[in-house]
Amino acid sequence: MVRFTALIEKFGQMGEKTGWTYVKVPAAIAVKLKPGCRKSFRVRGKMDDHEISGMAMIPMGEGDFILALKTELRRKLSKRAGDMLKLALEEDKVPYELNPDLLLCLKDEPDAFAYFNTLASSHKVYFSKWIDSAKTEETKASRIAEAVIALSKGWGYPEMLRARKA
Repeated sequence: MVRFTALIEKFGQMGEKTGWTYVKVPAAIAVKLKPGCRKSFRVRGKMDDHEISGMAMIPMGEGDFILALKTELRRKLSKRAGDMLKLALEEDKVPYELNPDLLLCLKDEPDAFAYFNTLASSHKVYFSKWIDSAKTEETKASRIAEAVIALSKGWGYPEMLRARKA
């Protein structure tokens, strides 16, 4: 377990990361978690006294990474940008399992499935976690349908979200 304290920060204008709340994991700490790694990987451990698992370490260049802190997690921690956060992390080697209903529906749409299979693992996970976060079965079914339609158009997760807002 690698232990450290970090300041919770928030991006201003930063492309698709605009408005994200995060903690920076400097290269000197990231190398202790997964030596030589320059791409995204998952971690588990604790943030203050809250257990976490499967959180993505996102590379930011120069060996530094960030951990994005979603609103729900910040509420559980009672933290916001400007607060300090105690972390105890290690690499999470348990593979993420994609939503089985999404995969089943994609098999019925060969073009969407083929495009989905060209995406980086992290981008596949974005779709899956978005579907998994639905609170009702109706919302889950609707999100699966939206994802399949977007993928059949050759859209990734960010493009689908932008189209939803338009």
